[in-house]
Amino acid sequence: MPERVQDWWARRQFSRGRDVPYEVGTYREAWAPYPALIRQYHPDLNAGITLTQIPPAADVLLLWQCDAGHLFVATPTEQRSRPTRERRRSVWCPECAALANPPRIRMPDEAELAALRHPLAAPAPTVAPRSPSGPNRPRRTSRPRSARELCPKTPDLPVGEPFFSECAPVPASAVEARLRADLFERLAVTPGLNAVRVARPFFDHVEVWPDILLPELRIAIEYDSTGRHGLEHVGGREDVDRRKDRALRSAHWEVVRLRTGKLEALGPHDIQLSAWNGRAMGRMLDVLRDIRGPLLVDAYLR
Repeated sequence: MPERVQDWWARRQFSRGRDVPYEVGTYREAWAPYPALIRQYHPDLNAGITLTQIPPAADVLLLWQCDAGHLFVATPTEQRSRPTRERRRSVWCPECAALANPPRIRMPDEAELAALRHPLAAPAPTVAPRSPSGPNRPRRTSRPRSARELCPKTPDLPVGEPFFSECAPVPASAVEARLRADLFERLAVTPGLNAVRVARPFFDHVEVWPDILLPELRIAIEYDSTGRHGLEHVGGREDVDRRKDRALRSAHWEVVRLRTGKLEALGPHDIQLSAWNGRAMGRMLDVLRDIRGPLLVDAYLR
């Protein structure tokens, strides 16, 4: 059960036998991919305890303050799991999220308006008969699940086949465009493909859209950053990345993720870097050689 940060700190002091159970900076790397939470957390609101002294999995209630000045209480797990499919900065604060997506007001129909105008003339509400209880009570039948409607634009190709998909989003990152240009300048592989046919549905498609495809090597490259508001590739979006990687690997592709912004590696071939440059290109080629072997990769070098 979550407890106040003061009580949690006192209990950790007792269990660890130290005045400072966790030194400042102990969990700096774990919180580094969440710049929005670093801005929202203030030690003076939490008994002087810094964020880097709190384990991300601690079941403790912390006081946060968003950029708009709203104060709210949440555990580390609740805050780290807020980014899902929403890409608004307001998702980091429950009050801002409620203001950004207010509930819809349903207009009453004619019968409801007539009942409001003439309450005495309104018919008495009908009471549904109660169903029998005990052994004679009818068993509930589960409602059949409706079949998921998949996008019909995906071509009927073998699993693992790369192709050009008109459903793929248009790349919007300047760094990703530079990365693509540098890779195709060094490697003589087929450009222009943006999708891979997978065995199981990935949301509403049976295809996934990696950032860059190297078809001859059967390697997909993803460029990951936290984005403008710190919402990308963290929280629930990290789970989507893992699911996407599993779909590609089940189709006999390998995935290399370039992780920036202090993002931790998700797979065995991921590269953590601060910026894309010539040195990063060398590291990328070394990883490609580790996956497919230098004989195959060097054959495509320009």
